Amino acid sequence: MQVFTRYIYRIVLVSSVLALQSCRPKAIVVAETAATNNEIPALQIIDKYNLNALNFSTLNIKASAKYEDENQSQHVTAEIRMKKDEKIMVIIRVLGITMAKALITPTEVKYYDKIGNKYFEGDYSALSRWLGTDLDYQKVQSIFLGKTIDDLQKGKYAVTIADKWYRLHDKENAAMDKSFYFEGENYLVKKQEINQPNLQRSLQVTYPEYRKTDEKFLPLQLLLEAQLESAKTSIDVEYKNVNFNEDLSFPYSVPEGFERIELEKN
Repeated sequence: MQVFTRYIYRIVLVSSVLALQSCRPKAIVVAETAATNNEIPALQIIDKYNLNALNFSTLNIKASAKYEDENQSQHVTAEIRMKKDEKIMVIIRVLGITMAKALITPTEVKYYDKIGNKYFEGDYSALSRWLGTDLDYQKVQSIFLGKTIDDLQKGKYAVTIADKWYRLHDKENAAMDKSFYFEGENYLVKKQEINQPNLQRSLQVTYPEYRKTDEKFLPLQLLLEAQLESAKTSIDVEYKNVNFNEDLSFPYSVPEGFERIELEKN
């Protein structure tokens, strides 16, 4: 369990992780509309994607999650509480009992794990060195919301059609290969890929389906696949229900007697 909770946290921060019922979804969106065979300008795709901006103050998600690597498979439930642009709390439970908790803010990241009796507190630079990928709060938030981890308006992209989706490929970063895929009806993100061949690291986040609730699109499911050298890990997160704009609390305190994790700087 310690490996599971720490790796969920790591995947969430790479980009990446981790909905009960008070607000029924108005529609289920199966975002599989094929793109046309004619390529369109990258700016047009970005403009249409930006029409799906999410406006809310808080978000509460309850989900189920499955973790797999070469050694184990685990099933847990997860709750994600978000105050937009300010903080995210991830709570992992087994049989209703909290086993791990993470709190992410724009300036720091921290979590504790009750199985290993360990905790971590630090800034994004420490975790960026640990994972070999630049991180910030907005990238973490975007993963949960089905948004691109990069601000597309700040980049330059080549447009192709792949898997019947529009693909924007980053033309500027030679050391990091990034691609973003969009379906052709609502221009929702279907997949985003980050590859670092020189470091033998890769991350792929796929969004098979979306739900429309209160005129807002959110993923129904996240599929995360990460590879660090020869180690492969996958996390399948299914959003069960979503509540917007509730009064949420974010209590966090490390239990007594836990050992602090120190990440290597090199």
